[in-house]
Amino acid sequence: MARRLCEVGYLVKAWNRNPGKAMELSKYGAIVTDTACEAVSSVDIIILMLSTGDACSEILFGLEGIVKAVRHGAVIIVMSSIPVNVARDQASRLQEIGIDYLDAPVSGGERGAISGTLTIMVGGDLPIVEHVRSVLEVMGRVTHVGGIGCGQLAKLANQVIVGISIGAVAEAFLLAERGGVDLGALKKALSGGFADSTVLQQHGERMIGKNFKPGGTAETQLKDLSTANALAKSLGLTLPFLSLGETLFREMCQTSQARLDHSALYLTLQERNKV
Repeated sequence: MARRLCEVGYLVKAWNRNPGKAMELSKYGAIVTDTACEAVSSVDIIILMLSTGDACSEILFGLEGIVKAVRHGAVIIVMSSIPVNVARDQASRLQEIGIDYLDAPVSGGERGAISGTLTIMVGGDLPIVEHVRSVLEVMGRVTHVGGIGCGQLAKLANQVIVGISIGAVAEAFLLAERGGVDLGALKKALSGGFADSTVLQQHGERMIGKNFKPGGTAETQLKDLSTANALAKSLGLTLPFLSLGETLFREMCQTSQARLDHSALYLTLQERNKV
C-alpha cells in the first residue's frame, strides 16, 4: 500500500515497529524514519496499518504516541481492522485536539494491496473522505459507508461472509472429494453458477493445490470473527453461523496452522474427519 503511494509520486514518510520492513520502501523513494513521531511530523495525512486496535491506540496515545507530533488540521486514517468502539474512542480523543479521523479498513488481501485493487470501506465525515479520496484511490476502490466506526462495521460484515464462505467451500470440497469427485473439475463446474465467488476461485484453488502460504492468516480471521460475534451479542443478536465459524477458526488457531492462510481451515476439517 505504501509502495503504491510512492510509485504515483506522493512523498511518503514511513515507520514500522520492525525497521527492516520499512527499509524495504526506501528503494521506492520513501523516507524511512527512526521514530513514529518523525514520520508524522509536518505531514497532512497519516495512515496507520497495524495488527490490532490496541496497537493503533498505543501508537496514537502511548508514552511515545504520535499525537504530540501531529500538526493541527492533519487527517489520521486507521486502515487496520479494529473494534468499532475502539475506532469511535480514537476519533473522539483526536477530535478534542483538532485532528480529523477516518476508519478505513480494507479487503482484498496481499494481492489487492500489490495491485491497488483493495476494497476500502470508509467511516467518517464525508467532506474529510472527499479531501483524502485521491490518496485512498491509489490503493483501491473507496466507498463511504457512514459515520465513524461504520468502516469497521462494514469490514466485520465482510469478514463474516469470508469466514463462513471459506468453511462452506472447504466442507463442500471435502464432501465431493470423499465421494470421488475431482476437485479441479468441481471448481470448474461451479464457476459461473450461484455458488461461484471470489472465495471459491481464490481459496478453492489454494485448497486444491494445498498452497496455504498466508495472504490473510487464520489468526487474523479469528480476531475479526471474535470481534463480530462480541458486537452481535452486545446488540442482542444470536448469529449461529458466525458462532460456529468462530469456534472452527479458534480450533484451528490452537494448532500449528494458526499462521497459515485462513483457507487452511480445509486442513482442520480434514483432520476432524481423519482424512
